[in-house]
Amino acid sequence: QVQLVESGGGLVQAGGSLRLSCTAAGLIFRIDTMGWYRQAPGKQRELVAQITSDGNTNLADSVKGRFTISRGSARNTVYLQMNSLAPEDTAVYYCNVHSGITNLWGRGTQVTVSS
Repeated sequence: QVQLVESGGGLVQAGGSLRLSCTAAGLIFRIDTMGWYRQAPGKQRELVAQITSDGNTNLADSVKGRFTISRGSARNTVYLQMNSLAPEDTAVYYCNVHSGITNLWGRGTQVTVSS
């Protein structure tokens, strides 16, 4: 069974940086996309960034120019580099993997940005 293991969340001051990582642990033959979503209190979960198996990326307008998504050399790890963080980036960040018809979610990691 595949599990998504997330790390890298925490508390940071506005203007600071954090790097999230997510590894798909277990036997997985195919990964179509890897990405990050976030959910702030009282709001719906939203896409932050996504990367396809051939390296194409898609970022939410609110994070363009500040966040970067990339994949590790092992291809089962995805990173989210978050720079110039703002209080409105505060949320639980969830790793997501699409593999065929399977949609996997991590447990989430809290990111809190203080003003």
